[in-house]
Amino acid sequence: MNSLEALQKPIADVLEEYKQQFEETLSSDNPLLQQATNHLLQKKGKLVRPTLVFLSARLFGTINQSVYDVALALELLHTASLVHDDVVDESDRRRGQASVNALMTNQIAVLVGDFLLSRALHHAAQTGDTKVVDVVANLGQTLADGELLQLANLDDEKLDEASYYMVVRKKTSSLFAVAAQLGVLSSGGSEEDAERMRRFGHLVGTCFQLKDDIFDYDTKTDVGKPAGNDMKEGKLTLPVIHVVNKTKNEEMLSVALKVRSGEATQQDINDLIGFTIENGGIEYAYWAMNEFRMMADGLIDESRNPAIVESLHSLVNFVANRKY
Repeated sequence: MNSLEALQKPIADVLEEYKQQFEETLSSDNPLLQQATNHLLQKKGKLVRPTLVFLSARLFGTINQSVYDVALALELLHTASLVHDDVVDESDRRRGQASVNALMTNQIAVLVGDFLLSRALHHAAQTGDTKVVDVVANLGQTLADGELLQLANLDDEKLDEASYYMVVRKKTSSLFAVAAQLGVLSSGGSEEDAERMRRFGHLVGTCFQLKDDIFDYDTKTDVGKPAGNDMKEGKLTLPVIHVVNKTKNEEMLSVALKVRSGEATQQDINDLIGFTIENGGIEYAYWAMNEFRMMADGLIDESRNPAIVESLHSLVNFVANRKY
């Protein structure tokens, strides 16, 4: 199973029902809100997180409405965070199309994000499980904390892998971790199995972010954002952090700090990208990603449903090998 569609086959019927419920929960009689949500529905993403919820649920229990509500809550929370992040980052593109703030206004985008957040909490509450509500609420706090930490790092004159991974844990891998954890709990699985899958999700999410960071250096692949976009937004990711620290090149450190402060020219960005590639930054990021991938593979419970086990292994491989 090399494609996302292939690994989703054991839960294909569930994902179709999920998509329908997702569209229904975004329905509104407010014209502005409906225009924004219709725009968001045009590009629904890869459904990696809902897939992780449903595979985890089916591996350890039974898929019921609570599992759907968990998947909806997490994807709505994730979408809300993206809409708000685009306002914060002044981004005009998301998933290959105009962001909500670019299509409409910052004010509307913030309110759309608030609507999505309220819908997320509604679906968490629909499970009737205070543990689910608590985990989802804490996740919202973690995502906001990650964004604030990333902004705080813009003033840091030190390039630090530990700080980078902390942002990844809060902004990206936390969503994957909770998806796997609550997939187990909402389907009737044990706390022990949920914790194991939480760790699995964290590792998969880290792989996902590392691959996204690698894409930022690729000018030939259309992944919904232009190459070098992270640097244009002042974000320094693992490839450049590793190379600047490894080479101890003062000139490139100065350029990196200019990127982080938003003072870099396009030529500065091009130079830093070239320097990173030439000095093994991409290879290092691939090495790190593969370390996390192997750890994730090792956490899958091989004694359970063989089809779901295979899909989980394939999901790990998809995240690491995806081309988009």
